[in-house]
Amino acid sequence: MAAKLSGLASGLNPSMWLPGDFRPVVETALDAFGPGRLLYGSDWPLAELGGGAGRWKLALEDLLRGASDDDRRRIFGDTAAEVYSLG
Repeated sequence: MAAKLSGLASGLNPSMWLPGDFRPVVETALDAFGPGRLLYGSDWPLAELGGGAGRWKLALEDLLRGASDDDRRRIFGDTAAEVYSLG
C-alpha cells in the first residue's frame, strides 16, 4: 500500500496558502507511510486551480528540505517507479 502526496492545494485560492500550511499533513503522511510508501503527485491539471503544479512541487520540496537525499529521491520518483513497476 502506498499514498500520494497530492491534491492538497487544488481546491484552495492560490493567494491563500503557503507551503507551511501543509506541514501537519505531510508530517502525518511521513509518519504513517514513510518515504518508501509515499510518492509525489503533481495533481495536474487540478493543481492549476490552486496555484499550479510547479508551485505545489516547490512547496513539497520546501516541506521535505530536512529529509535525507534518499528519502526525497524515493518520494519524488523511486517509490512511484516501484509502485507502478516502471523499472
